[in-house]
Amino acid sequence: MANNKSSKKDIRRTATRTANNRTVRSRIKTLAKSASASTDAESLKASSSALTSALDKAVKKGIVHPNKVARTKSRLAKAAAKLAK
Repeated sequence: MANNKSSKKDIRRTATRTANNRTVRSRIKTLAKSASASTDAESLKASSSALTSALDKAVKKGIVHPNKVARTKSRLAKAAAKLAK
């Protein structure tokens, strides 16, 4: 257990940040599952735009690695192109 006042504050701050980051990551996973479950182009377009927005916000905050977002967006575009055929 922390002894210093600042250390105790750091523990509280870390707990808050961890909780916030967990909610963002959970939302991204939920949106990714809904995008992968899409069977037609219209539903994929709607779910992928929501997922892309959430991913971009997460990268901006430093919660998710930029390469993961690039890879995910690339796979979404590939899936959309496949459904568009």
